[in-house]
Amino acid sequence: MKYLITGGAGFIGSNFVRHILKNHKDATVTNIDALTYAGNLGNLKDVEEDDRYTFIHGDICNQDMVDELVKKTDIIVHFAAESHVDRSVRDATAFVKTNVAGTLTLLDSAKKHGNKRFHHVSTDEVFGALKKDDSAFTEETPYDPRSPYSASKAASDHLVRAYFHTHNLPMTISNCSNNYGPFHFPEKLIPLAITNLLEGKKVPIYGKGDQVRDWLHVNDHCLAIDKIITNGTIGKTYLIGGDAQTTNNKLVRMILEIMNKDESFLETVQDRPGHDFRYAINHDKITKELGWVPETSLDKGLQDTVQWYSQNKQWWQEIKSGQYRKYYEQQYGEKK
Repeated sequence: MKYLITGGAGFIGSNFVRHILKNHKDATVTNIDALTYAGNLGNLKDVEEDDRYTFIHGDICNQDMVDELVKKTDIIVHFAAESHVDRSVRDATAFVKTNVAGTLTLLDSAKKHGNKRFHHVSTDEVFGALKKDDSAFTEETPYDPRSPYSASKAASDHLVRAYFHTHNLPMTISNCSNNYGPFHFPEKLIPLAITNLLEGKKVPIYGKGDQVRDWLHVNDHCLAIDKIITNGTIGKTYLIGGDAQTTNNKLVRMILEIMNKDESFLETVQDRPGHDFRYAINHDKITKELGWVPETSLDKGLQDTVQWYSQNKQWWQEIKSGQYRKYYEQQYGEKK
């Protein structure tokens, strides 16, 4: 199987590249990534010499480049996306370009070159927000995006389904809950908390910190996507959750306890505009159809994640200082 993975230098994408190379010995992987701020080739240093792996520096909106890559592939696994809600609140332009126009470019190419198998990786945020006692999201939950980021992902989901119904494109979609684990870009809550504490700094918490998220370890997510690609029903959507709902306050306090820090390291900051209160996923469909369940408990996953960041300080220090960008500026002559 020849995989074309978009956004494979990002957090989830790089973990999926590694998962495929480890678990599918006959597979080849081509990774196309524009290396915007969250793309980091340091995420893939351990596989860059693997002769089954190829990296292409490129933009998924470049139709000619995408066409050349899609011609040679069996399946497109589409991770590439702008994903940070705060950034989308400040400026949504890049989110529409990458998440909507970029997805359309890939779909057109997949259709043009023989209706290639297409798996689209999306988010639970397209469903909006839940109240405290609302039932968890299912595959039947109506879309109700509430940020420019989630609106752009909702649009891309709809495009993928439209190409299935209009052009018989063999596609699947997965909507996941919040991921965490190795190589998570340190602007996100869990890695920010861990790295700030390793630096002796405080951890910022939005507002009261009572927002609820369902946390999914990235390794469990990669396994779920693999099962969907291998055995999922074409044209269907699968929700992937971690069975680990918790408030931001409790989550950060779990990290404090693991790292032997007290609550003096917490700092309340102004809440995000339109901050969704709660997300939760019912993953019964993928469990019943494909036998997938999350294997990593939140407590064990956080301990492992703290250990990883403690042992890989150079990786995140270069990101926080901006040093990691200098290599790309020298290599590709551009700043992002």
